Amino acid sequence: MGVSKTHPSSEAMIAVERGYPLYIADLSVKPAFEKAGIPVAGSVWDMIGQADIVVDATPAGIGAKNKPLYERAGVKAIFEGGEKHETAGFSFNAHSNYKDAIGRQFIRVVSCNTTALCRIIHAMDQEYGIDSVDAVLVRRSSDPGEIKKGPVDAIVLQPVSLPSHQGPDVMTVLPHISISTMAMTVPTTFMHMHALVMRLKKEARKERIVEIIGKHSRMGLVKSKTGISSTAELMEYMRDMGRPRADLWENGIYEESISIQGKYLRLFQAVHQEAIVVMETVDAIRAASGTVSDPEVSIRKTNSAMGLVAIG
Repeated sequence: MGVSKTHPSSEAMIAVERGYPLYIADLSVKPAFEKAGIPVAGSVWDMIGQADIVVDATPAGIGAKNKPLYERAGVKAIFEGGEKHETAGFSFNAHSNYKDAIGRQFIRVVSCNTTALCRIIHAMDQEYGIDSVDAVLVRRSSDPGEIKKGPVDAIVLQPVSLPSHQGPDVMTVLPHISISTMAMTVPTTFMHMHALVMRLKKEARKERIVEIIGKHSRMGLVKSKTGISSTAELMEYMRDMGRPRADLWENGIYEESISIQGKYLRLFQAVHQEAIVVMETVDAIRAASGTVSDPEVSIRKTNSAMGLVAIG
């Protein structure tokens, strides 16, 4: 097991301190790592040669360039949502299509937004069937540790033309779902927020919707008793719960927002972009390796290992 970094950083330093061998793509920069007191175990190719599965979390587009390395080495690889569906040829969500991922050489774990959409859509589709989904996504501008991204004082439409890419991305996992998405980026780093409207095939009751979400292993109800009405308060709640890095691994669905009008279901859900795909990636590793064939077994194992408990 090892990790790869392109330049000396606090992340590289922590990885080594925690006992992970560090590999680099360009050995000519090895002196810079050594000067910073960070030992280098070898090249990325050395790491790939020892690996059974590589989790490629490189910036968007780099994974596609790395794919020939994995093919040449004969290793399996998990790509993250910044890569296009075509890079792996298979897009993954644990509750939706785990069994179809078993034994695959390449799997793409869909993005944070797509993961959250797939979870709630799949759950409602299983219970009621879905005619259509409309979603407005209010996206964070950057992660907390990033200092070179904006906007600082603007709301940016992404894109101006519709639909945004998240709808077609959901259909790489759930191809039978009719979904349209709109997205905008705002000056915050905490989380994304989704405003969802789903037209169900059967009439529903709010009590049953709440029950389905409450029993789902990766969806959490943000209950009215908490007084939480913002992503900032939700993040603070995660800190108070003792979650590592204040991670919200679940969809954070605001219970008070759940509204039923005939066959129309409306709700708000918060999506922690730094955390939500971690669980899915672990399950994708199990599926690719073929060590666990039952999705619910894998999901329970991952949730238990991470210490996932209800947020409500």
